[in-house]
Amino acid sequence: WAMKRLDHLRKSIMLEPRGHTDMYGALLTEPVTRDGHAGILFMHNEGWSTMCGHGIIAVTTIALERGLIWSKDEGKPATVALRYDTPAGRVEAQARVTYRDDSVHVTSVAFRNVPSFVFEPSLLVTVGSRKIPVDVAFGGAFYAIVDAEAAGVPIDGAHLPELRKLGMLIAREVERLRHVVHPNEPGLEGIYGTIFTAPSHLPDAHLRNVTIFADAEVDRSPCGTGTAAVMAVLNDMGLLLDDVPFVHESIVGTTFKGRVVDRVEVGERPAIVPEIEGSAWITGEHAFLIDGDDPLRAGFRL
Repeated sequence: WAMKRLDHLRKSIMLEPRGHTDMYGALLTEPVTRDGHAGILFMHNEGWSTMCGHGIIAVTTIALERGLIWSKDEGKPATVALRYDTPAGRVEAQARVTYRDDSVHVTSVAFRNVPSFVFEPSLLVTVGSRKIPVDVAFGGAFYAIVDAEAAGVPIDGAHLPELRKLGMLIAREVERLRHVVHPNEPGLEGIYGTIFTAPSHLPDAHLRNVTIFADAEVDRSPCGTGTAAVMAVLNDMGLLLDDVPFVHESIVGTTFKGRVVDRVEVGERPAIVPEIEGSAWITGEHAFLIDGDDPLRAGFRL
């Protein structure tokens, strides 16, 4: 429904002059389940996405601190649980909160993600003259996961043009080689992004990453669904133990903490249920204006 009727608003808000090529957004809706608190639709420069971990963390922080879903009049618990309906399925979030005078402060948000699994390990992809091993995994969306050293590009701001280009080429080549589709949800298909991984810069992190998704968009966060997909790969390799924290570092030095809280099957594939935890801070409130006479009202990209 939103893709057919609201895409003009997505373009106006996500793209310039109101947004930018790496803008990301979330639209709150009424829940579609009886016990849900809200529905969430996620959007970006190319269209709409099925699930977004950093979006869940941001929405929960805003919803609680601004009283959009839950009010402190309901009491002052140390944690608040919210249930979201997303295109990828039910997502449950637990927010750690403190209280300052009359305000609510969210210190962190942990969410139980959808079951995450490896679609195909060690798929060999040829980009130019280089053959690159790729792990294809699902963490709410499908990702091509690549060792940055094997791809020949470091994870830093100076190499973003190369990361953007290579990330898109790898995603397209994986889609050319394989029909990537969820075994239980045929509407969840295709490679959403490419995750480059490398040794961490921070002493308490296990891996550093950058995710190139949608139309060459760069995720500044450690990527929540991407973290879940990476955890699925590590689990498949026998490198991830239940309830042992996995700390994932972003290109800007922030971290998400993940842990395996359950093990299930998706189709006939073994899957993990990961919990991802991170923090968000409100940087401002804005009212977007769209003038009917503005020749750029539909947004643009350079």
